[in-house]
Amino acid sequence: MDVQGLQMTQNSPAPGVYKRNPPIAGEAEAIEAAKNGDAEAFSRLYALHKRRVYTLCLRMLGNVSEAEDMTQEAFLHLFRKIGSFRGESAFSTWLHRLTVNLVLMHLRKKGLNLVSLEETINPSEDDAPKRDFGSRDLQLTGSVDRVALERAVASLPPGYRMVFVLHDVEGFEHNEIATMLECSTGNSKSQLHKARLKLRELLRQPDEQSAQPAGFNEVAV
Repeated sequence: MDVQGLQMTQNSPAPGVYKRNPPIAGEAEAIEAAKNGDAEAFSRLYALHKRRVYTLCLRMLGNVSEAEDMTQEAFLHLFRKIGSFRGESAFSTWLHRLTVNLVLMHLRKKGLNLVSLEETINPSEDDAPKRDFGSRDLQLTGSVDRVALERAVASLPPGYRMVFVLHDVEGFEHNEIATMLECSTGNSKSQLHKARLKLRELLRQPDEQSAQPAGFNEVAV
């Protein structure tokens, strides 16, 4: 398993650390055929997108077994819902949003808080941002080693990891994240700011990153 479809970029106009690849050749034809019940076409879509969906699930959940289960659940849901795809956005974007929503529902059923409410209104003077902490973080873009970054993201506390993945990896805006996580826009921005601070700290400790999280090789080969 790798991170095909997401790559490090230094000059991307989009916010965040990653950039999606262009649509895949033959995808549009497979989508239309799958809508008409063509099982082989659906298998083609599964083959094209399973790695990206799994990677997204693993980043959000931080657990290999849960990520595998949610990947299967996402494609079962896709099988039932593909007829509702209207092409108003890229298929990968639509599928990723579907997956994100399923993962969030899964976490809510487990009774987990999706974001921390600590230090979101009045951050301490020491770590208070000196600029809009919802803007792009140039210190985490460019030539940061992808493997080291993936390890650091996997090591983030769940709330920080969730907002970082949604904003800096998947490209959602803070107002969208606030709706999905049922929190305020300021809360989302604060969590992202703290996630970036934590990532910088983790990336300055390469020796401590040598022990890979379970299943990591499946993501960053």
